[in-house]
Amino acid sequence: MPDMNILSQMMKGAALVQQEEGYGKPLVKLSEPQAPDSSVTIRNLPVDAIVIKVDAFRSSGDVFKGGNGECKRADYVIISAEKKCIIYIEMKRTKDGWSQIVKQLLGSQCFVKYCQEVGKVFWNENEFLNGYKSRFISIGHTSISKKKTRITKISERHDAPDRAMKIDWPNYLQFNQLAGLGA
Repeated sequence: MPDMNILSQMMKGAALVQQEEGYGKPLVKLSEPQAPDSSVTIRNLPVDAIVIKVDAFRSSGDVFKGGNGECKRADYVIISAEKKCIIYIEMKRTKDGWSQIVKQLLGSQCFVKYCQEVGKVFWNENEFLNGYKSRFISIGHTSISKKKTRITKISERHDAPDRAMKIDWPNYLQFNQLAGLGA
């Protein structure tokens, strides 16, 4: 069974963000759960993309103590089988400490690994979400009047939480740009 079908069956509707259309192409509008005026639009999504509000997942604080950040999660995850990519996104209304953002991105990566194991075990799909590239994004200053988008380029690929691509004042973001797939 295709990965996106399994994810669609696995996730409740309340945990998903619906795609919209802009200029004939798919896009998604993300807002920070604690601050509805804090938002970002990502354009040119792959048609098969699934956007998950990771904060909809019940708090792991019911089980874990949280002393090492294991209860933290980023805001969103975008998964596309077409592009074989998983994008982890943490949004900040203004700015936050880097170590906290890294822990939130790590927590969302753990959430996706949990989903992967659920797919493998309960859907009997041993290759579920295998071979996907991971990309980590920290988006800041989401509630401030939009200026020119500033992306802090990092010499290494943003394939780990501690090497996340940092974006400030997001104005016009493209899926392929976030996925590291070029324009």
